[in-house]
Parts: sequence; C-alpha cells; structure tokens
Amino acid sequence: MSEQRFGEFVAVRREGDGHVAELAMDRPKAMNAVSTEMARSLGAACAALAADPSVRVVVLTSTAERAFCVGADLKERNSLSDAELVRQRPTTRGAYGGVLVLPMPTIAAVHGFALGGGFELALACDMIVADETAVVGLPEVSVGVIPGGGGTQLLPRRVGAARAAELIFTARRVEAAEALSLGLVDSLVPAGQDTAEALALAARMAANSPVGLRAAKRALRLGHGMDLAAGLEIEDAAWRTVAFSGDRAEGVAAFNEKRKPNWPGE
Repeated sequence: MSEQRFGEFVAVRREGDGHVAELAMDRPKAMNAVSTEMARSLGAACAALAADPSVRVVVLTSTAERAFCVGADLKERNSLSDAELVRQRPTTRGAYGGVLVLPMPTIAAVHGFALGGGFELALACDMIVADETAVVGLPEVSVGVIPGGGGTQLLPRRVGAARAAELIFTARRVEAAEALSLGLVDSLVPAGQDTAEALALAARMAANSPVGLRAAKRALRLGHGMDLAAGLEIEDAAWRTVAFSGDRAEGVAAFNEKRKPNWPGE
C-alpha cells in the first residue's frame, strides 16, 4: 500500500493498481473533529485526487475507533474571534466542497459518530456504507448555528424536505437501523466492516470505464432537481463526451472479443 500525507491529519492510501483511493481522516484523538488545519488538508487532498486521472473511485474513511467524524472542532471554534471565524470560513467550505465536487464516484465508510460536519462530509459522497455502530445527525441548531457544510441542501435531496426539516430542527441523533430505514445511509454492515465493504464496492465500480464513471456522475449530479426535458439534455451532453472516447471503443471491442476491457481512460 502507498500512502501520501496531506498535513498531520489526512492521508490518501492506494493499493494494487491504485484505481481506488482511500481518503482517510486521521485525527483519532479528537475523533476527527474538523479543525482549520484538517479542513485545509482535506481540501488539498481532494484537489489532488480530482486532478489524478488514474483514480476511478474514492472512499472516505476514518482511523478513529469511535467516530467517522464529530464535525467542527468546537474547542478551536470557541477560541476564534468573529473576524477569525470569517477568515476561516473559505477553508472550511473548501473541505466540504472538495469532497462534494470530486468528479469520480465517492463512498463514505461510516462507523460510530458522524455528526454535524462529519455527517455532511458523508452526505457529500455519492453513497454511504455504515456499520451497526453508526450514529448520524445534524445537531447544529443545538449549539446556535446551522449546518454549514452542505447539510441543509444535501439532506433534503436524500430524504425529502419534511424529513430533513424534522432532523435538522430537532437536532436529534439517529442510530444505524433507523438511519437505514430513513435513507440517511445506503447500506448497513456488521460492526467494524464499513471500510472493507466500502472498498469492495469501490473495487466493483472501478472495474468499469473511468470516462463512463465520471460522465455518469456528472449527469446524475447536474440533472438532479431539473425538469425531465432539461435533465435529458444534460444526459445527452454527458453521453456525447463518452460516445467517441477511447473507453467506448475499448468497451465495445472487449465485449465482442469476450475479454476484460483495458480502459485507456480517455
């Protein structure tokens, strides 16, 4: 396994052919509370992954035993003046936005607490695999703020406006089984298996065309919320980017020759 560090608290790990990248939050003593430094490192790691054409799928993980991420570092936040908080905001947004705009499929592997900004990082991914210890929620109004890492926009896209309102306004924590039933997570696995299951799912995705994966994600993301006619135009534009690609030619050839494709990725 190769590992690239981004500051003290973030690592990118890759095995084998490197097509699946594990983006690991590595601040276990603070249960991955997102400090300014950690936010900066997450943004930098996402920028590097986005620019790497060899990466086909990203899995967001945690090295903390008891948590995926507990959200903003409130101890640091308490020490900031108003002016410092304003200056910190672009860095914080860069972390959440960095995950959200990754061009390849993304999977969050969640165990333990995924609260506030921690759950927002998971929501920024395309899919969430959670284990039985997971506890998720957006409790920001209980400390006098609102979800500011995309939660007010991403949660209703998952569960609908009324359900999102209930969860955000009550600030309640949701345990794993209910989280699955509400659609807050996409699959539930035994305790301790979230990362392994997410990496296995990522490997199945990464066997497919990298050009196709990115174009399909683009169509899914851009088309969401559009009326059908506009969505179909977005899909057609994405189709045109792959229809004349080397991946499409290789995919058709491999199918006809009854072999695995060797994707050129262009």
